[in-house]
This record gives sequence, structure tokens and C-alpha cells, in this order.
Amino acid sequence: MYSCLVLAPFLGVIILNLPFRAIMRKAAFWLCLLILSAQICLALFPAALSRLCGINALGSFLQFDFTADSLTRLLLLCIGIVLFAVLFVQRYIAKEEARFFNFVSMLLLTLAGMNGAVMVRDIFSLYVFLEITAVGSFILIAFNDDADSFEGSFKYMVLSMVATVLMLASIALLLVVSGDTSFSALRSAIQSSPNKVLIDIALAIFLCACFIKAGLMPFHGWLPDVYSSAPASVSVLLAGIVTKTVGVYTLMRIVGSVFGFGGPIKNILLVVGALSVVLAAFAALGQNNFKRMLAYSSISQVGYIILGLGCGTALGAAGAMFHLFNHAMFKSLLFVNSAAVEHETGTRDMGKLSGLAQRMPLTGVTSILASLSAAGVPPLAGFWSKLLIIIALWMAGLHSYAVIAVLASILTLAYLLTMQRSVFFGELKGDLARVKESGFCMALPAVILAAITVGVGIAFPFVINIFISSVSGV
Repeated sequence: MYSCLVLAPFLGVIILNLPFRAIMRKAAFWLCLLILSAQICLALFPAALSRLCGINALGSFLQFDFTADSLTRLLLLCIGIVLFAVLFVQRYIAKEEARFFNFVSMLLLTLAGMNGAVMVRDIFSLYVFLEITAVGSFILIAFNDDADSFEGSFKYMVLSMVATVLMLASIALLLVVSGDTSFSALRSAIQSSPNKVLIDIALAIFLCACFIKAGLMPFHGWLPDVYSSAPASVSVLLAGIVTKTVGVYTLMRIVGSVFGFGGPIKNILLVVGALSVVLAAFAALGQNNFKRMLAYSSISQVGYIILGLGCGTALGAAGAMFHLFNHAMFKSLLFVNSAAVEHETGTRDMGKLSGLAQRMPLTGVTSILASLSAAGVPPLAGFWSKLLIIIALWMAGLHSYAVIAVLASILTLAYLLTMQRSVFFGELKGDLARVKESGFCMALPAVILAAITVGVGIAFPFVINIFISSVSGV
């Protein structure tokens, strides 16, 4: 039944580009909304929806080789929610119906790529869907047709091509070792193969490719420029889910399903995770651009996910998955709010902003909730996932990394509170008196993402089993 999640977006793009363009332009928003709503429902209630709609039979007829465990369904849910927010943000800021129509077409293509990437169990098919996602992302980053967005798209394209070459080289080496590209065949061949040197080289190359796509330090050079120069809605897309899917999830799946969490892999993940957590937090402290600060914050928060994986334990993996979900929610919310601020004020320079909470109270409140969750303040969702990761590090005997994780949370609180004070608190500047709260299409995703962040934190004892069950996929 999950094959429909790849087929439906592709068919959506085809249908939208049939004749009768005037009708299709008006239907684009509603068709995309229907596909995303169906994906969220399918991720939450797979068995009930299958019985209700008979989707299993359709999937069997089409013969798509996709499977979905708990980890996959969690990613599908994140993808659906984040793209729901992206769709409404773009609807609010779009100035021309034709451009919004083109945006929806590329968004559906990117959706198909990400859905396919999280459901395949073949490393070459995974590569193909990652490239589909990358192509959609290149175009969306340059969607504003200005110098900054073209520069950001070019940087992302160049670094993504480097990662692509590394990934293909790794796949070629693994094919030499195993003669097959399915995850199960690769794992069996790696466990019994005498070619340990080739396997180690393939692993090192693949890890570098994943680190580049995830924007982790020291492979992060493209990420701050791309996040800050991309259109506001595309920044939500990239920070909320694209880098999580093409980088973090790919790393989780391949290491967990193919290579296994051996000693060298754990050490590499711990070092890269710790570097990203600390250095990106210090870099965020020195930023004056709203979106650029959030970009460095994303690198730091993804570092926590990598630290959780680096534990090599079930608790660490559960914490990593929980934080991936939480980060998708609160970072998407922060970028939605940055889009609202930029749209209403015309600037991202925090030095030119002050007191906006008086004019934009909803944006101010939801931004505070997202910031506190990112910093790990109870009882918000981010607190629990960070706590799980820190406990997992401590129980695994990695005490120094646990201390680093705690201290970095203090840095996170420092730069996010600095951002809140600069943008939303203080005296309202005279030229900002005309600013008003953003409209419904911007407020709706902000309220939904804030509700998830608060609700998951309060309901932690009831939702934690979802993330524990996802460990089986890692």
C-alpha cells in the first residue's frame, strides 16, 4: 500500500500539467493538500486505512517493492507534516498564481523522492530517490530567481554532486563485495567477506556522503548560505525534513541495516556529532541574520541525533529518532516564524528588529515555545529527546560526550533567547509600528507545529513507545 505514496505525487505532477491549465492552477493547492493529508493519515493509521480503502491490493497490482517499518512510518509522518506547513507558507507569500503552480509541481516531485528514499530496501534505488529529491531541491532553492538564491542553489548542487560521486563509489565497492544491492544481501556479504579493506573504504566514503548531505561539521559549508538565501518556504522544507531524509535517515538506515554499529563507526559518529553540537552552537551565537542563526542551530541539533546513534545502544537510537521528530517540528516552526517576520518586516537583520511580539503576538509565542523546546526546557518535547540521548551516553560510559551535550544545551538557550530578545522583546521601533500579524495560511502551520511540540512533550509517557519501536529499523 505504501507504493501509492510514491505513485500519487508523480501522478499529481502529471495531472497538474495536463491541458486546461487555468483549472489545474486553481486545483494545485487542493490536490497537494489532499496527497499530504492522505500521507499523514496513512502514517498514523496504516492498518485502518488499508482496510478502508483497499490500498494493499493496489500496491500488489503495481508490484512496487517498498516496505515500511516503524522508522519508515515515522519519517513519512514527518515528511507529511513539514510539507503541509511548506504548502501553506508558500500559499501565503506567493504573489503569482502561475509561480505557485510551478512551486507545487516541484514540491510534489520532492515529496515522491523523499517518500521513495525512506521506503526502499535497495541501496541503488535509495540513491535514485535521493537524486530525485536533490533535483527538486536545486530548483526550489533558486525559485526566487535572484542572485542569492542562484548562488545558494549552485553551492548545494556542487556539494551534493560531490556526495553523489562518493555514494556511487561506495555502492560500486559494495557491489564488488556482494554482487547484489539489497540491504539484506549486502549485510550478509559484509559479515562473511574477507575483503575487509574494501568494506572499510566503502563505509568511510558512504559516511562522508551522508555527512555532506546532512550538513554536519566539518562538511557544513553549503548549509548556512543555502538556508539563508532560499525562499522562506523552501528554508522550512530544507531545515525541517530534506536534510533529515537525504542525510540523517540514510545514515541511520545504511549503518543499521548494512554495516552495523561497530567500534570505528560509533567513534566516528560520536566525534562528528560532538563537533557539530558545539561548534555550530558557538557559530550561531555570532549571527545577526535570523535565518543564518537558525541554520547553524540546525547543524547543532542534528549533532544531537548523531550523538544518540553513536551510543550504539537501543536507548540512544530511540533518543535519536525522538529528537529527529522533535527537530523536524520545532525547527520547521522557527523557520515558519522567520518567514512571517521577513514577510511582514522585509528584513532578516535582527539589529533592525525589536518588540515584534506587540504586533505579532502569535508568532512571538510560538517562536518562544519552539526555542525552549530546542534548548531542552521541560516539559516541551525537545527536553525529553535530549534527556534520552544524555542518559544513553552516560549509561554507555561516554561521560564526556554526555557533559558536552548538557553544556551545548546551555549555549542553545543562550543564542535562541538572544534571538527572541532582539526580534520579539524590547521597545517597538518606530518603523515597525505598521507591522501586523501574519494571515491564516501562515498562522495555521505555526499553531499546528507548536501544538505538536507542546502535546508530545506533555504526552511523553504515552508516545515514547512509538520511538522505542522504531529502533528495530536502526
